Amino acid sequence: MGVTILTDLGMEILIPVCAVVGIAFSLFQWYLVSKVTVGTDKSHSSGDDKNGYAESLIEEEEGINDHNVVQKCAEIQNAISEGATSFLFTMYQYVGVFMVAFATLIFAFLGSVEGFSTKNQPCTYDSTKTCKPALATAVFSTVSFLLGAVTSVVSGFLGMKIATYANARTTLEARKGVGKAFIVAFRSGAVMGFLLAANGLLVLFITILLFKMYYGDDWEGLFEAITGYGLGGSSMALFGRVGGGIYTKAADVGADLVGKVERNIPEDDPRNPAVIADNVGDNVGDIAGMGSDLFGSYAESSCAALVVASISSFGVNHELTAMLYPLLVSSVGILVCLLTTLFATDFFEVKAVKEIEPALKKQLIISTILMTIGIAFVSWIALPSTFTIFNFGVQKEVKNWQLFLCVGVGLWAGLIIGFVTEYYTSNAYSPVQDVADSCRTGAATNVIFGLALGYKSVIIPIFAIAISIFVSFSFAAMYGIAVAALGMLSTIATGLAIDAYGPISDNAGGIAEMAGMSHRIRERTDALDAAGNTTAAIGKGFAIGSAALVSLALFGAFVSRAAISTVDVLTPKVFIGLLVGAMLPYWFSAMTMKSVGSAALKMVEEVRRQFNTIPGLMEGTAKPDYATCVKISTDASIKEMIPPGALVMLTPLIVGILFGVETLSGVLAGSLVSGVQIAISASNTGGAWDNAKKYIEAGASEHARTLGPKGSDAHKAAVIGDTVGDPLKDTSGPSLNILIKLMAVESLVFAPFFATHGGLLFKLF
Repeated sequence: MGVTILTDLGMEILIPVCAVVGIAFSLFQWYLVSKVTVGTDKSHSSGDDKNGYAESLIEEEEGINDHNVVQKCAEIQNAISEGATSFLFTMYQYVGVFMVAFATLIFAFLGSVEGFSTKNQPCTYDSTKTCKPALATAVFSTVSFLLGAVTSVVSGFLGMKIATYANARTTLEARKGVGKAFIVAFRSGAVMGFLLAANGLLVLFITILLFKMYYGDDWEGLFEAITGYGLGGSSMALFGRVGGGIYTKAADVGADLVGKVERNIPEDDPRNPAVIADNVGDNVGDIAGMGSDLFGSYAESSCAALVVASISSFGVNHELTAMLYPLLVSSVGILVCLLTTLFATDFFEVKAVKEIEPALKKQLIISTILMTIGIAFVSWIALPSTFTIFNFGVQKEVKNWQLFLCVGVGLWAGLIIGFVTEYYTSNAYSPVQDVADSCRTGAATNVIFGLALGYKSVIIPIFAIAISIFVSFSFAAMYGIAVAALGMLSTIATGLAIDAYGPISDNAGGIAEMAGMSHRIRERTDALDAAGNTTAAIGKGFAIGSAALVSLALFGAFVSRAAISTVDVLTPKVFIGLLVGAMLPYWFSAMTMKSVGSAALKMVEEVRRQFNTIPGLMEGTAKPDYATCVKISTDASIKEMIPPGALVMLTPLIVGILFGVETLSGVLAGSLVSGVQIAISASNTGGAWDNAKKYIEAGASEHARTLGPKGSDAHKAAVIGDTVGDPLKDTSGPSLNILIKLMAVESLVFAPFFATHGGLLFKLF
């Protein structure tokens, strides 16, 4: 079809080099963060004036030599870190059992497609050629599943470690000014972003090269086996997201209801028994869960693109460079994000509170503009000028500039979704200010306004996703949609850095409050945190948008692999699947919401018990029992994450085996269509309620001051809205994007089995 400018050898050097550069950059950022010391020695940093400090006036004024404060910060940081580590270890033990059981299932189901035969078989898409046996696909799919699962777990765990390492350092730097604290929090986020992006890319690339040694020219079988990598990544993310989400919100709701509403003490007050559990929760839910989630999206979009490409001209003609185009896009993404990060930490300095949010927004804009150039370059050097893409049985001719547009449209759709999310969740704009204003008349109107805002915020993101699907499908069929999803995720390192920055700042504020630091320092950490809240909402918007595209691409690959020529909505088999699929996100949300509610109930009772029975607790002369609250959150989340997880993992298996691939295709389409809407509205409603509360608390404008101060009736109504929104924005909403992706990738992995042995009920009648 045509040759590529970049040779296979060049590609084999470029991808690992970019990944190693990403890992090296993240370690360098870690080193810079570590220069801020937490301990009894004087907090110091060396280096130039930007990364090290010569501001003696503020230091004296804020009493920087107060060893007690530093000591307290170190103690609190240790407590948070230990809580988060022990929770993740407990969770991974349960998840490890599941991993082994599910890996066995993959092997048994896929191996049985041809009765565990070891003879080569005719290929699925070209029966004139012979391919490796189904048993090989079973073995290699199982291995790639385990690899994806382990990489996902490691990504989440490392993210949590750096976050708990950086939170107290951010607090200590806040004594020297908001800019210093911002740099520490942002660098720490960057450590996580780059480690995750580079690890995901490197492991996938090495896996492909190793599998290729066995598969040789059978690329169809090779990339079918690679899909297990995406399944492993996402199944771990599901448990991380649901378990972490239940943990964090049980603690948060318990701490808020008793502390703020009943006892009228500030957030993160050390007298509140649930305060450590609340801060631990930020790390296990928002950091470890989010890391695993975005890793899963990245792995799946790569797998979906590779599967479709393997049966297109790239795979048929064995053009390795063009075949690994998705990995090259991600490689360039790492370099682009590296450059973008320097804009926030080195080229421009944040000096005032009002510069924080623009600095984070610039990250998104700069990375998108630079990435557009990067994609154009990769498309020019790594793709032949014309090639064909498999499109439901026929080969469609595509030009390289069309594929560039497919990736570009995904990338820019991501930016649009990010900005729309920001508009609806940031308290700088009218939607959140209207919600805050509605608190004048109590919690009921606040809840009504918040729900309306969430539903309305779905409109533009859905149009953005719809347009990108139409454009990319018109140009390059299902492969176009898969690379559009990759485009949206190509700046994942920057996206994650911005996202992880939020919980780190939140923790820093909590530590400042617990260590008894001055009001001015708390104001600075609050400003960092408010910007972090909005960026977390933007991160969730990205995750949901990319999940929609990834899921559709996986759906296309599944339909091709299961040999379904058309999915006809009018046939009863498909339509019943559509209805059931559209119901699943509601069922799943009901489970997760109720889990948070029942765990929060236990937490509220425990916090009330401690306030009522421990003498001197309210006066601050006695210490609360933090450990019991941490245990309640841990036990509840481990127990409660299993039913929603089982629902998502078992549905495709039950539907595929009993009702067959056509009904399953209906279920996938239904869950995708309804899941995206609920996920966006839930995340944005929760984010808006949270920031409406912060808007009243900060009292930065004349309007906000008429509603406040803390403790006023309007503020109490805002706290109730925020509490209702907590499970929406941090448990149900973000977990739904995993539901739609995971069911699609699981169906794709088991497609050969379903196509051969599925539909038992319809065969009986």
